[in-house]
Amino acid sequence: MTPVELSRTVLRAVRRAVDGGELSVAVPGRVVVAPPGPGGCGDYATNIALQLARPAGRSADQVAEILRAHLLGTPGVTDVVVTGPGFLNISLCDSGSAALVEEILRRGRRYGWAEDGFTGEIVQLHAPHEVRAVVVMDAVSRLLRSQGAFVRSTCEARPEPEWTALLDAHVDAFGTPAPLNITLRPVPAPTDPTPLGRDAARWALLYPAAHDRPRITDEHLVQREGNPLFRVRYTHARTQALSHNAADLGFTAEPVELTASGDVRHSVIPVIPLLADHPRVLAQAAADRAPDRLARHLVTVADAALTLLPGVLPRGDEKPSAAHRARLALAEAAGTVLAGGLSLLGIDAPDHI
Repeated sequence: MTPVELSRTVLRAVRRAVDGGELSVAVPGRVVVAPPGPGGCGDYATNIALQLARPAGRSADQVAEILRAHLLGTPGVTDVVVTGPGFLNISLCDSGSAALVEEILRRGRRYGWAEDGFTGEIVQLHAPHEVRAVVVMDAVSRLLRSQGAFVRSTCEARPEPEWTALLDAHVDAFGTPAPLNITLRPVPAPTDPTPLGRDAARWALLYPAAHDRPRITDEHLVQREGNPLFRVRYTHARTQALSHNAADLGFTAEPVELTASGDVRHSVIPVIPLLADHPRVLAQAAADRAPDRLARHLVTVADAALTLLPGVLPRGDEKPSAAHRARLALAEAAGTVLAGGLSLLGIDAPDHI
């Protein structure tokens, strides 16, 4: 069961509780599931009971127990434990790695996007006449659109041509903001970032949190391990090279459950939950108007995936096996997530570095 499927399963449990008269609440449009936090257990956790407690007129524990009863026995769910103030911790029959990888490869760079298209949310963004604010607004617009929102962006004055042409920052209009506009005011860039070029400049402006001062230096251009942007793009390029090399060896990716042991298995374990968490990261980055969260997530995915890549291809006289095909599929899924995330930041993911 993938995180998306589990989210729908929890949502169905809420609907059954409402239809059965156990809860008197409006059924939410979506339920967020994520890896358990400190004190949690199982494969995934959700705070839906805490969200529904007040409108239901019950304690979060009571709501959680009602939903727990509906979740237990659901195909794919082996156990549900209530922890803390009312978190539902859900254990699944297996890691679901095959289904997760299959979903990522099926959806491609749109993995993590709202599947139902326009959600009805309309957002008006506004930025002061400053390069970082305009680039951040552009990235936030992309994130919000990925989650099904209709977005209109304005700047207090006409953006400089370099911002829109070179840095590819789109602005719908300029002038006085409407009353409902959300104004984005990140700490301004200390110097002009355009000499870095589009990709490095956008990364330099988007990677720090909005309250942090960005570093506009050549460090974003160097191709070495200390540059987070390089690590993300390098990892993506490595996944593309592995696919070509595997084809030369006569095999392709096949999403199946990974059951390998030893060092390869240990390298696989960190990657899967990070890929599963990608939709939540996109939704949260959009909701909080924080593209830096996505940027940091991509660095974490890249660092985890790099430990996986050396074990993807057969070595020496070793013949391609089901495990190699499964690892290749996982590597391709990681590369897909990296490319999709970079595109939402307005940054290219080259196949070769």
